[in-house]
Amino acid sequence: MLRKILLLLLCIVVLSGCVLTNAKKMDVEKSSGKVVLGIERVAEPEVKKLLEGKRLGLFTNQTGVDSHLHSSVDILREQYHLSAIFVPEHGLYGAVTAGQKFNDSQYQGIPVLSLYGASRRPSQAMLEKIDTMVVDIQDVGVRHYTYFSSLAYIMEACAKYQKQVVVLDRPNPLGNKMQGPVLKPEYATFVGLYPIPLRHGLTIGEFARYINTEEGINCALEVVPMQNYRAAMDWAATGVPWRQTSPNIPTAESAYLYCVTGSLGNGNLSVGIGTGKPFHFVGAPFMDASKVKVALDALKLPGMGFRAAAFSPEAGAYAGQLVQGVEIYVLDREQANLAEAGYQILATLRQLYPNLLTFKERGYNLKGYKIDTNLGESSARENLPAQEVFPRWQQETAAFARKAKAYRLYQ
Repeated sequence: MLRKILLLLLCIVVLSGCVLTNAKKMDVEKSSGKVVLGIERVAEPEVKKLLEGKRLGLFTNQTGVDSHLHSSVDILREQYHLSAIFVPEHGLYGAVTAGQKFNDSQYQGIPVLSLYGASRRPSQAMLEKIDTMVVDIQDVGVRHYTYFSSLAYIMEACAKYQKQVVVLDRPNPLGNKMQGPVLKPEYATFVGLYPIPLRHGLTIGEFARYINTEEGINCALEVVPMQNYRAAMDWAATGVPWRQTSPNIPTAESAYLYCVTGSLGNGNLSVGIGTGKPFHFVGAPFMDASKVKVALDALKLPGMGFRAAAFSPEAGAYAGQLVQGVEIYVLDREQANLAEAGYQILATLRQLYPNLLTFKERGYNLKGYKIDTNLGESSARENLPAQEVFPRWQQETAAFARKAKAYRLYQ
């Protein structure tokens, strides 16, 4: 009898422990020094005041998960009144091809509203479903990426229709370094709306704070900061698992290479789209891999390395053809200047193949070139000398850094 009683008590203790484990897990992680994401703070009293009793909208996609890969949609749905989900380019699961529109849908009875369909802005009818817009989405740290633009349009609409915006902050996978040109106003598009550096160095919460004031959006904005996050952390240092942010950014390393080659594919170069390592390559069928490697090695770019490579993309530029060029490596993340490396790679390839490289126009009856809208200026296409361009870039980023300092959240 005594043995049965002891076993029963043991079962009760174990079950009680299981119930308490999830509740205590986050407290343990906070005290352990592990980075705590904004989504992992939604049960805290100060955050509950922002969300409780409200009809919530959630701007998110497949990147909206906590450190244990629990969906932000499910977290908010279980704790609060989630009325609508708003999704950017690539859709809720990040499976839609770049540039492809998609329609509204549902997730377990909750409307999923497309911000990359008939319109890229939330309509009044969409926002009538909610009182507060919660934002939980992962950026890649590079200006030419549309999630920031969708956020800006959301903030503008929420300011117009008097809805609060609550941003649950996430890391910048490239840390807080700022590099490359600041976008010039004449090249503003949905790919990049505002005059910020190519490698912008901001978390999504800091970006929201910056544009809310500096771009005069003036929505009712609250940012829930991360805990135990330091501004200079790269992704590996956060301890947070990476989720593919879009079909061609499968790893955090891809985000680094996207900053290098993301503009170079806007012509007749392949940057590895359609391979297992998008943005890690640069080449074309008319190139000689060993010749390209020798020329790029001669640049002695700080923190960068090159491997002669041949590859056959399954999609994108030169699908099914043999392409020669190089695979690009970021060997030292502290030393590498990603934006300048991309510029010098392109300039070197133009020296090697002066009559063969071409650039794509924007299409859709729009004037200009894709490389200009990505880079934020025309200097690369015009092949201006690096010694003329880079000092200006460095002055621009330094001026932006001074301006953005007031909106920083982390030491």
